Amino acid sequence: MHLDTDLSRFRHTGEQPFTLADQPTSIGPLYSDKKDYKRKLEDITGEIDDLQNMMYAHDRYGLLCIFQAMDAAGKDGTIRRVVGGVNPHGVEIHAFKKPSEAELDHGFLWRTKVRFPPRGKIGIFNRSYYEEVLIVRVHPEILTRSQRLPPEHISDLDQVWEWRYEDIRSIERYAHRNGIHVLKFFLNVSKREQARRFLSRLEEPSKNWKFSEGDLKERGFWDLYQSAYEQAISETATPDSPWCVVPADDKRNMRLIVAALIRDKMRTFDMSYPQIDETRRGELKGFEAELRRQVDD
Repeated sequence: MHLDTDLSRFRHTGEQPFTLADQPTSIGPLYSDKKDYKRKLEDITGEIDDLQNMMYAHDRYGLLCIFQAMDAAGKDGTIRRVVGGVNPHGVEIHAFKKPSEAELDHGFLWRTKVRFPPRGKIGIFNRSYYEEVLIVRVHPEILTRSQRLPPEHISDLDQVWEWRYEDIRSIERYAHRNGIHVLKFFLNVSKREQARRFLSRLEEPSKNWKFSEGDLKERGFWDLYQSAYEQAISETATPDSPWCVVPADDKRNMRLIVAALIRDKMRTFDMSYPQIDETRRGELKGFEAELRRQVDD
């Protein structure tokens, strides 16, 4: 299934300057109606499932997909619909919220590093170590209030962010060199569309549980978050671990684009099903013959 859009325009490798304000939050629909959307998404996710099966059998590559976004951009629904059709054995999904007391006794990459996917599987991070250069950058008091870092290491905030970008680039480079590719998604929702989605959560009783006063409080830091995302993407986008900035105002478009980008990434893996030599093939035929006798008895 081919989408009628140039997917490369959403992919950023760090080779060109990046400005978040230049990235669209909405594009024309990539589907004609709901039925067409479902058919296209099923075709793409079906191929992802096939590629993951081969990836598991080949056992040389893994794929980590990181999802970051402003509140209400649609991370949960996108993850659910894009990998929901993949064999559950081949997918590991982790959601990262506020660090626990035990996690705070380690470096900021520790809790995510131990959850990188093994070869053969797709790993999904719903938020990630990028929170350490996003929410912590918008609210730097977190460094002194809860992160238990030596004061001399956080006296220069500009240096803190540079160190963290460097550490992130290093861990992603390390993962890639060991066969685990990293694909990062920023679901780019507009401030107006976010407000509409918050209103929907208030207007529909079944969605009331999704809303909290903290959502409105963080919305007040919108410009600071946009700046933090722009800097993080600029500093950590590389050819091997690119950022994909996906228009998120239309959820169906967003899901189609995310699925196609994952599918296209997996197509680049040089993989195949293991080959069976003639000796083993003969053994398998013997097992087949014995099973057929048992069925016929």
